[in-house]
Amino acid sequence: MATRSLPRRSVKSPVVATRTKSKGSAPVRKARATATKAAGSAAGTARKAAAPKAVKKLVRDSFTMPQQDFDLIAALKQRLVSLKRPTKKSELLRAGLQLLTRQSDDVLLSAVNALIILKPGRPKKHG
Repeated sequence: MATRSLPRRSVKSPVVATRTKSKGSAPVRKARATATKAAGSAAGTARKAAAPKAVKKLVRDSFTMPQQDFDLIAALKQRLVSLKRPTKKSELLRAGLQLLTRQSDDVLLSAVNALIILKPGRPKKHG
């Protein structure tokens, strides 16, 4: 018994279809590609100028903080949403580190001394 195979359907994307046209359309394709590349690189340059370089190594960690500090993070996140800049918790913590790094020793010391002292280790589970 011979098995019958269905005929293959040829589906061409617009890019493939343009490449299969006659040689006369090559300059048009090249001009279109150049224009697209130039527009893309201009947008990319603007993004690169606004954002610092990407970090190659990420470190994952966990820590404990009082509920009131967690509430401060939520309030700051909401404030940034109203400024049309939604932000992740880690971004806020990193921004805080950047700000603390720029402070004098006295300001840094007073900020750390103002924190509530926590017991080391994980908090006990309730229930």
